[in-house]
Amino acid sequence: MTKRERVVAALGGQPIDRPPVAFWRHAPDVDHTAKGLAEAMLSFHRRFDLDLVKVMSSGVYCVEDWGCRVADTGAPSGAKQCVEHAVRAAADWARVRELDPGGGALGRELEAVRLIVRGRHDDAPVLHTVFTPLTIAKKLAGDRLRDDLRAAPAAVEGALETITRTMTRYANAALDAGADGLFVATQTATREALAAEALARFELPYTRRLVEAVAGRATLTLLHIHGREIAFDELAALPVHAINWHDRLTPPTLGAARRRFAGAAVGGLSEWETLRRGPVRAIADEVDDAVRQTGGRGVIVAPGCVLPLDVPEAHLDAVVDAVKRSRP
Repeated sequence: MTKRERVVAALGGQPIDRPPVAFWRHAPDVDHTAKGLAEAMLSFHRRFDLDLVKVMSSGVYCVEDWGCRVADTGAPSGAKQCVEHAVRAAADWARVRELDPGGGALGRELEAVRLIVRGRHDDAPVLHTVFTPLTIAKKLAGDRLRDDLRAAPAAVEGALETITRTMTRYANAALDAGADGLFVATQTATREALAAEALARFELPYTRRLVEAVAGRATLTLLHIHGREIAFDELAALPVHAINWHDRLTPPTLGAARRRFAGAAVGGLSEWETLRRGPVRAIADEVDDAVRQTGGRGVIVAPGCVLPLDVPEAHLDAVVDAVKRSRP
């Protein structure tokens, strides 16, 4: 099977030669330019012969144009941070204006997508990373978002409308730029971040609008649910093809997810423990367990989130080798 055929078959739980395999890592030293990011993504993809390309834009590219100042603060994951938030008072939510999806930092990332698509040597699907509207609000405001959701909910909702309009246009622009699909990341859909009522009001409706905006156009909409005690079932009801989460840290297991979600489960690997520390036998055991839980169907073997920068390449080679040896 080609890589695209393998991924599409996995999304539908169809017979397959082996599960697809993917992992992704930030490139904080070069991701501030389209050319630097594209070259890093293509080099990483060629090095490990992965089944899809997840574009690892800076995790805060989406708020640069709204006035956040971002920097590489040396995070072990390589993720850049907002070192100065755009929303510092409740009144600042009203200053969040709709953006041109082709301009500024957003346009820079679209150019990286174009370069990656042109430079790809195989048919592996390319996924551009976008964030859900409430996650973007969290990046804009930092910890004060929680207080404003309680004290000034209407102000936050006004900004969420603007963010959603911008990001639905941007998601479609990414597909127009050649991306096959989207990696849609939420960092605000956990029991710790939101009570059930807040989840239903501030997270789910806006995330639904974002994924529905590309339904029918995207080959693969992969939803990443970040954190512990995630709202898996609520998000699994959205029109997405696959879900990725920290399955080695928080329920459900891959096997349980396959019984609760019609699309593909993406995970099986512990990026902060097994992939960093090994040994190679333990890495192969995690791959085998992921295949065993799912019967090798409807699964993409991957970490629960971004790789730490210090994961040894030999450990990533071990993942690929174990997947390629596996059979459903």
